[in-house]
Amino acid sequence: MQGVQPYIAENKQRFLDELFDLLRIPSVSANPDFKEDVFEAAEFIKSRLEEAGADLVEVCPTDGYPIVYGEKIIDPQLPTILVYGHYDVQPADPYELWHSPPFEPTIKNEKIYARGSADDKGQMYMHVKAFEFMMRTKQLPCNVKFMIEGEEEVGSGNLGPFCIANRERLKADIVLISDTSMIANDVPSIDVGLRGLSYVEVEVTGPNRDLHSGVYGGGVANPINILAKMIASMHDENNHITIPGFYDKVVALTATERKALNEAPFDLEDYKTDLGIADVWGEKGFSTIERTGIRPTLDVNGIWGGYIGEGSKTVLPSKAFAKISMRLVPNQSSHEITDIFKKHFESIAPAGVKVVVKPHHGGEPVVTPTDSPAYLAAADAMQTTFGKTPIPTRGGGSIPIVALFEKELGLKSVLMGFGLDSDALHSPNEHYGLFNFYKGIETIPYFFENFTARSKKA
Repeated sequence: MQGVQPYIAENKQRFLDELFDLLRIPSVSANPDFKEDVFEAAEFIKSRLEEAGADLVEVCPTDGYPIVYGEKIIDPQLPTILVYGHYDVQPADPYELWHSPPFEPTIKNEKIYARGSADDKGQMYMHVKAFEFMMRTKQLPCNVKFMIEGEEEVGSGNLGPFCIANRERLKADIVLISDTSMIANDVPSIDVGLRGLSYVEVEVTGPNRDLHSGVYGGGVANPINILAKMIASMHDENNHITIPGFYDKVVALTATERKALNEAPFDLEDYKTDLGIADVWGEKGFSTIERTGIRPTLDVNGIWGGYIGEGSKTVLPSKAFAKISMRLVPNQSSHEITDIFKKHFESIAPAGVKVVVKPHHGGEPVVTPTDSPAYLAAADAMQTTFGKTPIPTRGGGSIPIVALFEKELGLKSVLMGFGLDSDALHSPNEHYGLFNFYKGIETIPYFFENFTARSKKA
C-alpha cells in the first residue's frame, strides 16, 4: 500500500474531528430517550461512507434501529470483504464518575475519552477512513461491503432477520471486524475465540406491598435477603458454578493448549495495579488468562430493590431484582444455558417468595481458524505496520453476530481489533488511544491487499 502513512499524516486532524463529531452523538440503543440520536448516528455513517467513495449507501430500516449498508464493487470476479461494526453505544451512567462529559470527547495523555471511543465508534470509523484512503489513492484491491448496525449493545435482535432477508446482497468471502482488543500497543494480537453470552433478569416477589420492617421483619421473607442468598448459592467455595448441567458440554483444553495460551505476555502485578485490587479472584485451578478467555462465568451485573434514596426508611420490600450474565465457551448453547439457569433458579426459591426469570439476549461462542487466508492476511498486515507477528488470543467478551454470520451467511470472521483491555469499555471514562486509531487506519489497507493476494492464490 503506497503512501498510507503520508495520507494519514496529512489528514489526521480531519479524521479526528470527524470521529469527535460522531462521538458527540449519544447513540445509546438501550435507552429510548436517545432514540433520535441513534437515528442521527446512522445518517452520519451514511454520509461519511458516501464521501469516502461508496457507490451505494442505504440506511436500511428494521423493527428496531437501522442498519447502514454500503458497497463498492470494482470487479465481481475479485474477492469481497464485508466490514461489520456498530454505531450504538452503552449507557454512560453513572455520569458523575466521568472525568469529562461522556459525549464531549476529550484528549488526555494521547487518549480519546468518550463513550463509544473504543466500543465501537473509534474502531468502526477506522474502516471508513481506510476505505477513503484506498479510494482516493486508487488502491482498493477488491470489493468491499459495509454493514454497520445500531443494536449491538442490546443483542443485535434485528441483525439476523436482516441477514436472512439480504443473503444475496451480503455475499462475501470474509467478514472483517474491529471490535476487540490487542495485548498491548507493542504486542499486537488477534482474537481467535470469543465467549458466548446468556443474559437474564430475575425478579423475586415476597409480600404484596412494602412492609414496616419492625412490624413484619422476621416473620415474612425479605426478597432482597432471599435474592442475595440465591445468588450466593450459585458459586461454591472454589468459585465453581453450581447450576446442575452447566459444565456438561464444556470442552476442556489440553495441557499443551493451556500452556500455549498462558505464554501470552501478562503481568499479574500490573493487572492488579491497573484495577486497584489487592488480588485476583476466580475459578480455582485456572490462571487469570484462562478464567477470562476459556472458562464460563456467571456474574451479577446489577441488583436493586427496597429503599435506596437519601436517609433511612425501615422498609421490608415487596420485590428485589438482579441482572445476571453468563459468559459461555465453545459447545455451550446460550438457549440451553438460559433454560437450565431458569429451572435451577426457580427450584431453589423458598416457598415464601415467587420468582420470575426473564431472558434478555444471548449469543453463541466461536473459535476461528489460524490457518485461513483471512487470518494470515491480518497477521501479515499487523507484521507490516507493527513490525511484530501478532499473537493469537482468546477474547473474554462476546460478539454474538460472529456465530450469526457463519450460520446465516456461511462466512467466517477475522477479529482484527486495535483496542486495549484497559480502555474501560462499558465503564466511566472509556477511552481509545490516538496511536490505536491511526494504527488501525494504517493497517486495514494492508489486510485488503494481503487478503486479495492470498485469495487469488487459493
